[in-house]
Amino acid sequence: MVSLLCSRSVQDIRSTDTVRLSYDEEEYSQMATLTKSDIRKLRKKKARLKRKLKCRFCSGGVIPRPVYVDYKDIKSLRQLIDREGKIQPRRRTGTSAIYQRAVRRAVLRARFMGLLPYVVDE
Repeated sequence: MVSLLCSRSVQDIRSTDTVRLSYDEEEYSQMATLTKSDIRKLRKKKARLKRKLKCRFCSGGVIPRPVYVDYKDIKSLRQLIDREGKIQPRRRTGTSAIYQRAVRRAVLRARFMGLLPYVVDE
């Protein structure tokens, strides 16, 4: 269980020394002794601890009026579109419902104006 650290060389580490493992190494050493059901439970727990998504358009949780997403802002619209050219769902981007409808309108308008492609080139 002796780990090599950046600050210590192999010669400095003796067999009697105990070196604290990094978090990844500890997790890896535990993974070798876990069963499939334990691994499944850990993955579910990790999925639940996922960061809560926030709407990028709502400042401070307040929906400003009028609700408008600029169709000329291609940089922000490209973040809301996947590599196939489809608009990403709310659960993926964290956009609120009212702004998701505005994003849809903006993407359709940008496509019509020729700013965004309908289909991705292969």
